[in-house]
Amino acid sequence: MDRDDDSADVKFPPPIAYLGGLLAGLAINKMLGDPGIPLPHSLTNLLGWLGIVLGAGTMLSAASLFRNLGTNVKPWKTSTALATDGVFRWTRNPMYLGMAGIYAGIALVTDSLFALVLLVPVMLVIEREVIAREEAYLEGRFGDRYRAYKASVRRWI
Repeated sequence: MDRDDDSADVKFPPPIAYLGGLLAGLAINKMLGDPGIPLPHSLTNLLGWLGIVLGAGTMLSAASLFRNLGTNVKPWKTSTALATDGVFRWTRNPMYLGMAGIYAGIALVTDSLFALVLLVPVMLVIEREVIAREEAYLEGRFGDRYRAYKASVRRWI
């Protein structure tokens, strides 16, 4: 990972945290005899696919906006523009929210209770090790514009 000096100094690619948590949860679930999610399979399947589709759509929309603005998607690279339109009007972190939706969706579709439970610590790691760094960086880089945006749009939803 080639980090720029002018960046949020994120130490790892965020998808790795989601993937690691998901794989660990699926493995724990298997080791413990596949305890399922205590909901009807048809409901978990429906909610799971909804999470996957909405999560992917949210991520793709945010990434597309970044590309249109000419700024980096990778949080260890320099941000050249502040995204406040599109999905960024209702969440400051649509990519991480999208990844969480995909993760939750996969956990639901695979009926993995432990994968679903491990989403909480994964999101705490993302919030502390990625989002906190990004917010400090963006505040320093964009100043009052970012502070006003931060005051008007929630971190998650």
